[in-house]
Amino acid sequence: MRIDVCHLSEYRYSTPVFLEPHLLRLRPRSDGAQELLRFELTVAPAPAGRAHLLDAEGNACTRILYEQPAEFLRIETRFEVSLTRANPFDFVLEPDADRLDSIYNRTPMLLLAPYRTRANESAEVTRLAAQVAQDSGGKTIAFLANLGKLIRERVRMAVRPTGYPYTPEECLRKDEASCRDLAVLFMDACRAQGLAARFVSGYKRGEPDQEHHLHAWAEVFLPGAGWRGFDPSLGLAVAQDHIVLATGQAPSTAAPVTGSFRGDQAQAEFTTSIAIAARHA
Repeated sequence: MRIDVCHLSEYRYSTPVFLEPHLLRLRPRSDGAQELLRFELTVAPAPAGRAHLLDAEGNACTRILYEQPAEFLRIETRFEVSLTRANPFDFVLEPDADRLDSIYNRTPMLLLAPYRTRANESAEVTRLAAQVAQDSGGKTIAFLANLGKLIRERVRMAVRPTGYPYTPEECLRKDEASCRDLAVLFMDACRAQGLAARFVSGYKRGEPDQEHHLHAWAEVFLPGAGWRGFDPSLGLAVAQDHIVLATGQAPSTAAPVTGSFRGDQAQAEFTTSIAIAARHA
């Protein structure tokens, strides 16, 4: 399946401001299930400097620099990707990886250590993860499926365009939460059971007339399968409806746009629009 995306973000400032260096993680990744066919990035005003780089997480980034004050910042991407993973379970786990208590027996643990570290340990999330693991018979895939289903049923997803993610414990206590909140909760519950999990920023394809937003979910490292996506806002494993932009140990290291500005009591107004169109290859 081929997907065309146009993503426009605009920041308007009440008075001219000095823009600090901005890091853009807006170039979709290419891997065995997602191939970037075309990509265009337009930034206005034109930056004084632009550099393309890989960040510490391996995300393809563009760093833009400004020397003159600006009244606005407009960032637009247009791209086409090919998504080929119709079956999210098209893998065979390595020996021992089918059980939570032995999943990484054959895996270099040093590489996964950052993704197994819990940022906000909560006894409530620890108990929830332990109960799901017990109900799943200690089986890795059953645990991930049941955890996603439980979160989906327990916390209703709502659009929350701005703000930091809730902590996992806060998310559990809310009646509704954003996709990024649910992803953080899913990650922490996975880490409570020793699994390596990371945050994903990207897009989810919906109905043609649906309003689209940036989306967030989680990936879990499964020996024999690599990093695999799980979307707790849907309670499902990820296949052809998700487009990955960036991944990170925490939401902040997978943010599509990172930067700040300096200005005398300046206020910023943010608007965005995303258009997604799909067609069969």
